[in-house]
Amino acid sequence: MTQKLTPATTALLVIAPLMWAGNAVAGRMVHTLVSPFTLNFLRWLLAFALLLPLAHGVLRPGSALWGQWRRFALLGLLGIGLYNALQYMALQTSTPINVTLVGASMPVWMLLVGALFFGARVAARQVLGALLSIGGVLLVLSRGEWAQLLALRLVPGDLFMLLAAISWAFYSWLLVRTSAPAGMRGDWAGLLMAQVVFGLGWSGALSAFEWATGRGHVTWNALFVAALAFIAIGPAVVAYRCWGIGVQRVGPAIASFFSNLTPLFAALLSAALLGEAPQLFHAAAFALIVGGIWVSSQRA
Repeated sequence: MTQKLTPATTALLVIAPLMWAGNAVAGRMVHTLVSPFTLNFLRWLLAFALLLPLAHGVLRPGSALWGQWRRFALLGLLGIGLYNALQYMALQTSTPINVTLVGASMPVWMLLVGALFFGARVAARQVLGALLSIGGVLLVLSRGEWAQLLALRLVPGDLFMLLAAISWAFYSWLLVRTSAPAGMRGDWAGLLMAQVVFGLGWSGALSAFEWATGRGHVTWNALFVAALAFIAIGPAVVAYRCWGIGVQRVGPAIASFFSNLTPLFAALLSAALLGEAPQLFHAAAFALIVGGIWVSSQRA
């Protein structure tokens, strides 16, 4: 049962997109230094090492994890193996601002996935909020000129990010609609480790495929090491912890609108670190996204 949106829950749901915006900027900064699947694998390998002292008991043969290994294998595939790999692939050909704004279509996919696969009821305010958000997405895809939508050609990065958003929608609904094992309830590190251990397997397989096809590469330098450390601690451990609590409290549909704060943080960070100043249409798109958050979070 979902709870009312409180200031504490709001803070948790704001921390996650702040970390994810940093992830997009960091991924863009090192996109020439490392291939996307390899970056995803190294990120979660380091996150696994960070979680190990807190949740090593989950890996024991008799732990509650193995009774629901199929559930955690699927969560690891959708939320760790696919979502992050697709986002890093998107950043190969697109900017952090565009990638995060395309990801703002997530509320639409969250509502559709919830209604079609999880029997969720869709309120009118949620539909209106989703329409406002998708308006922001169309605005950035058209670069502020609506006539361009008729001849719009999505770059590969845009398509990869759309697939990532769909993957995250399934992940979020599975996270809240399937119960955790009795021995792991309230153990945030254990629940995250259960996903990471399988996600590490999926991301490792994708990285191995990348290297087997001659597309894998990594250049170790100070910039890459710093970026890797950040995305393993902030966007991986901290953001997933905050998002998991927020989704459990208010449900995926409302929480998804907070993920659309990511473009604002991405624009600010890109301007500060990459010199990619936001344009006027970015501001208009963000206004639509914020409007979507406000409308969708209102109670009937």
